Amino acid sequence: MKGVIFEGRKVIPSKVLCVGRNFSGHIRELGNKNPEEIVLFIKPNSSISDQVIKPEKKCRFEGEISLIMINGRPAGVGFGIDLTLVEEQNRLKEKGLPWEKAKAFDNSAVFSHFVQIDSPDGLEMELYINGKLRQKGGVDGMIYHPLEIIKEAEKYFSFYDYDILMCGTPEGVGNFEKGDIFEGKIFQNGRLLVQKRWTVK
Repeated sequence: MKGVIFEGRKVIPSKVLCVGRNFSGHIRELGNKNPEEIVLFIKPNSSISDQVIKPEKKCRFEGEISLIMINGRPAGVGFGIDLTLVEEQNRLKEKGLPWEKAKAFDNSAVFSHFVQIDSPDGLEMELYINGKLRQKGGVDGMIYHPLEIIKEAEKYFSFYDYDILMCGTPEGVGNFEKGDIFEGKIFQNGRLLVQKRWTVK
């Protein structure tokens, strides 16, 4: 089973719960409609990685505030990158089929280390690619607050300790190539909590 680093030690999430369409700017940039309800999907433990690995197929990056859960509550935060096989997702959506092939493949959920927090309020993320700011967004800009998402998710899914919630991506997503340098940052009320750099393999 794959793990992540939380406060200096390895922990094992059973799954990653992801939220789609949680920032208005991102909805507009992909030409989607605002959701009538919270859009949820799951990435398995096998999708977890600490490296950004470029698949052979066309792939999109989506930077996200990611929360680690303990006792059903957000206990820590890290930077997450949701990788999406764009053409595969479009093909599946056109046929009304599930997205797993496009969203839940091996190494499609990339994470920094996680640090402890008391509350998700005031969290913000920034994603730089090759030194250029590509994405910026925070809890204040989300359509659904993380605690709302958790309440809805618990109607369907159990959160085991160290499961991860990816809270959705702000506008600025795009494709990437091998050799690109990603740098993710997480702030809370302006204070830098997490900073992680990856070179795409």
